[in-house]
Amino acid sequence: MKSVAIEDSNTEGEPTLVVRAQRGDARAFEQLYRLYLDRIYGLCMRLVRNTAAAEDCTQQAFVNAWTALPGFEVRSSFGTWIHRIAANVAIGDRRKAARFPQSVSGEVEGIGGPVIFDTPMEVRDIEAAIQALPDGARHVLVLCGIYGFSHAEVATMLSIAEGTCRAQLHRAREILRARLHLDGE
Repeated sequence: MKSVAIEDSNTEGEPTLVVRAQRGDARAFEQLYRLYLDRIYGLCMRLVRNTAAAEDCTQQAFVNAWTALPGFEVRSSFGTWIHRIAANVAIGDRRKAARFPQSVSGEVEGIGGPVIFDTPMEVRDIEAAIQALPDGARHVLVLCGIYGFSHAEVATMLSIAEGTCRAQLHRAREILRARLHLDGE
């Protein structure tokens, strides 16, 4: 799932686009969509670990955002808001998948978003190590460590205690250090 560059040479600021979209301007929302598509897809991919499910979650996140947009307060960051919506959609998808298990591949190709280590190792090695984490540790690492949500926000999203969130993040980092042989660095 790749975003397409915004064709409109009249690139507006995010708050202006949000206000226009809140008034029903689909072109403004399309610009917001294109601006955030890769990052939202990357978040969903890291959380659900399946290309088709990540695409579905990404699409659902933007549908939910469009629906809830009239209630969005422009003084907040649209980026943070859409990331939170996407995280909730992806986590809900994982919960549903746990109730109705299916064969899930461990796909890691095509993940967009920030890289979490500044090392010479291959990004795919890092992503594979993240994907191999237990679900709880992976979710907390992705949401706190990569996307910057606070422990309180992640605890709320995952329906866990804030202390559990901190412990899961610590666990994830320790597992990654061991798997990526970063103990001495």
